[in-house]
Amino acid sequence: MVGALLAGDPVAAGPVAPAGLSGRPGPVDTLAVWGDPGTLRRRPPYRIERAHDAATIAAYHRLRRAVFVDEQGLFADGPAGDLDETDEDPRTTVLVARAVGGPQEGQVIGGVRLGPTAAWPGPDIGWWQGGRLAVRAAARQRYAGVGGALVRAACAHAEAAGALRFDATVQQSRERFFGRLGWMTVGPTTVNGAPHALMRWPIHRVAMLAAITKAPLGALLGGLRPGGTGFVGDDGAPVPGTDMVAACDAILPAMVDRDPFWAGWCGVLVNLNDLAAMGAQPLGLLDAVAGPTESRVSRVLAGLRAASDAFAVPILGGHSQLGVASSLAVTAVGRAEEPIRAGAGLPGHVITVTADLAGGWRPGYTGRQWDSTSTRRTAELRGMLSLTVRHRPVAAKDVSMAGIVGTLGMLAESSGCSAEIDVARVPRPAGVPAGDWLTCFPGFAMVTADVPERPMPAMSQAVSACCGRLVPGSGVSLLWPDGLRTPVLGGHVTGMGPA
Repeated sequence: MVGALLAGDPVAAGPVAPAGLSGRPGPVDTLAVWGDPGTLRRRPPYRIERAHDAATIAAYHRLRRAVFVDEQGLFADGPAGDLDETDEDPRTTVLVARAVGGPQEGQVIGGVRLGPTAAWPGPDIGWWQGGRLAVRAAARQRYAGVGGALVRAACAHAEAAGALRFDATVQQSRERFFGRLGWMTVGPTTVNGAPHALMRWPIHRVAMLAAITKAPLGALLGGLRPGGTGFVGDDGAPVPGTDMVAACDAILPAMVDRDPFWAGWCGVLVNLNDLAAMGAQPLGLLDAVAGPTESRVSRVLAGLRAASDAFAVPILGGHSQLGVASSLAVTAVGRAEEPIRAGAGLPGHVITVTADLAGGWRPGYTGRQWDSTSTRRTAELRGMLSLTVRHRPVAAKDVSMAGIVGTLGMLAESSGCSAEIDVARVPRPAGVPAGDWLTCFPGFAMVTADVPERPMPAMSQAVSACCGRLVPGSGVSLLWPDGLRTPVLGGHVTGMGPA
């Protein structure tokens, strides 16, 4: 029956009779297989897809010429027509609308292009441009809504590709149409001498991540003031009356279930990163592991042991429990005579991002977790952990699940400042989308603030770059090569306020 469905054979609606009672499968419940029949009847008579072959792209180019050259006269009637360098960029994506059913089945009736902006000659930094939205004149009434569908598909594609800024130049007559789709008007501009509006699609990726991972903390922890005065919101906490620093992190239970070894490794990694951000030398680890089976717990412990050996930091003890839901929490202790505070930054301080760009995405976590540490030697790992100890920046935070931008927002919040970060200058592995890199857990990465004369030193294991600054105010803005600043975090990230 599955083969019949995929081949398009008609099937009757209704419950499925057990095959054993009649000797053959009964009728298929199309409501369960295909969804609500009413919804299916309302499907538009077109589909949106990415153009992969030369014939489809050529059809889109012919459509553009018919609209922008022949119909509107926006471009001269020459050999090039409306084609430009963006069409030659291999990174440019073309989305087309094809007719479904009827005599025009499969015909390209509309299209749009999008990709990294031509205004920036370097590698893709997450600044994308959409344009050349065109719908065949004869199709505009029969296929109502196809233009809006193409725009929505372009927005979804750009965000999925890691864009953090998505612009479009729109004819003034279409500005209201784009506004109804959620686009914001930036200002007037021209295309080939004709008045247009520069518009921008709002991308909330950074803000949504911060809202999910960090925003509730202020209300939850307000009465605790963790860390004490001067260290509220820090990665670890000084132990009063000693030179000891303690840090504690829990790993997502879903991650413990899905990848127990990696969960154990990360339990060590994130805690040692916390100590490093505070300028503390690690002394040892404690763990609390629970799981439904001996196998699950043993794999978590194997990851903990492997990371402990790799970083040369001993596991001092802990607790294990079987027959319960999976969980993992790790505590690290270290020593620092003068811990580095996240909240010591001031307006005018330069922001440096230091990151280990080696490695790759952890299998199963593409775009979310970067594994740069599991193949490093002990000397390399300890060298990265000691970087802040040796350099002692004014303020520091290790990059957490809030990503580079969210972590910068937390450092700025603790310091009572706002921050801006130059997207093009952030160290990033080649070929990794900017949106993914700025919002992922990057393995080892530090955000530090210091006076301009003291940039973080370079090292063989990690790359450092001055790429931002603290300024008066609150929140975080992205700084782009054209000088534009786009706010991505408004106000406080955690709600815990200045340290």
